[in-house]
Amino acid sequence: MNDTTQSTEDLAILEQLNLDYNHADQASDAKRFSEFLAEDFIVQTPGVTRNRDEYLEYIAKPRPFKDLTLRDAKIRILGDVALIHGRASYTLIADGAEQEALYTDVYQKREGTWVCISACAIAPGA
Repeated sequence: MNDTTQSTEDLAILEQLNLDYNHADQASDAKRFSEFLAEDFIVQTPGVTRNRDEYLEYIAKPRPFKDLTLRDAKIRILGDVALIHGRASYTLIADGAEQEALYTDVYQKREGTWVCISACAIAPGA
């Protein structure tokens, strides 16, 4: 398989994982997250760093926002590592305020499968 084919295939997989990540976040779907988060996953959001177990516990709780919408995403594949830089919008349930978040997710291809190893979100109110 040549690099172009592999990159196209990997890009499609990563695009779907990015959609799944956002959908699972809105839906409090910790089970789906558990399928693609690496065992050594770390996430940082304003003021908080969580490991995989802590994040799955957090995700399982009702989300403080609704209408999470992916606005744009750029995927860069660098060998067996991929960076996804994205922007999303959402509405806070508490006061109806509309917010935007920026995020960077890091995936690594381990034993032929892309897994999320790190995430960082700049997300007011989330």
